Amino acid sequence: MSTDLTDTGRPAGPNTHAPDPSLTGLIRGILEDAQKLISQQIELVRVEIREDFHKAFAGLTLMAVGAGLSLVGAIVLCFFAVYGLHAAFPAVPDWACFLIVGGLVLLAGVTCLAIAVRRFMTMSPLPEQSLMALKENLQWPSNPK
Repeated sequence: MSTDLTDTGRPAGPNTHAPDPSLTGLIRGILEDAQKLISQQIELVRVEIREDFHKAFAGLTLMAVGAGLSLVGAIVLCFFAVYGLHAAFPAVPDWACFLIVGGLVLLAGVTCLAIAVRRFMTMSPLPEQSLMALKENLQWPSNPK
């Protein structure tokens, strides 16, 4: 028993050749594919933003705990520095020792804040690559190359 095969290697039969799609069918297919692509890219942007948000939230939580513990440690060390300064220089009054240590801590804090503000100003919270691909695909139907 022999089987006749078509060009694609499938058995020949009554429905082996699909009818040629019309021009409107082709255009409709292209538009549906473009719409599907754009919706998938929008979903990709949403997923990336959601993942970045979750990572940032986890990082900020850990940073808050670390900052709280560091604050307690810094306060204890500041008292140590004040009393150590007063023990090293007994002629300096207590209030002056507190002023000196407080001024140094304030200077360090303002420096850290200035560096952090500069870093946050250069950070972009949006996924730039996905947005650029989406923008290109949105422009393509109106300006094909």
